[in-house]
Amino acid sequence: MRLSQIFDAPNLLAFLAFILGWVLYSVVVDLSPFSHRGLSRRMNVQREAWMRTMLRRDLRMIDTAIMAGLQQGTGFFASSCIFAIGGCFALIGSSEQIAMIVTDLPLDATFDRALVETKLLGLVTIFAYAFFKFGWAYRLFNYCTILIGAVPMRHDADQDPASADAAVDRALTMNRIAARHFNAGLRAIFFGLAYLGWFVGPLVLVGTTLLVMLILGHRQFFSDAVRSVAPEPRKDTR
Repeated sequence: MRLSQIFDAPNLLAFLAFILGWVLYSVVVDLSPFSHRGLSRRMNVQREAWMRTMLRRDLRMIDTAIMAGLQQGTGFFASSCIFAIGGCFALIGSSEQIAMIVTDLPLDATFDRALVETKLLGLVTIFAYAFFKFGWAYRLFNYCTILIGAVPMRHDADQDPASADAAVDRALTMNRIAARHFNAGLRAIFFGLAYLGWFVGPLVLVGTTLLVMLILGHRQFFSDAVRSVAPEPRKDTR
């Protein structure tokens, strides 16, 4: 069966709206002039503060413990994506039953086995993308640990400040790149949850996509976490 026979106009438009929402959110958070107000950018400033503080420490067990926590969290999400992919393939074998269940709901949309299987393969693609992002982030955090180990101790840094600053910049850059890929993987999981709305209907997919964008946007720009990292300057009311 051809894709043109599986996707009617409402499903195609809803899917394009989902992709557009994902891309638009990513552009606003990562590339737009508003990105510097987001939580991710503000945490990058804190990453630099962490690395500069590390350079002045004689003992760096704290830093290695932080890196271990970052790697464990990344590894957990990577493993979760593998389980999710396996679950999706298991559901493909039950696609006909899923279509029958959804058809019994009070909805105007029609479902068949081919459409459900195609949607499940799309969900597999999303989780596979997230897995590769988490896998690469895990490796980059590992490289960052090595670069942290290459940062000279405080006594040696005082003797050659230029080399010490260069070593800190390398570790900082690697840490930021790893965080960017980790955030991309986490974002894929959130939009994967929005994608689940498509199994109910195209309008539901549009609604869940907008809902996820609003939730993530609020957390990225207007949440308490953003204000706690870098509080906005207080206005002078005098």
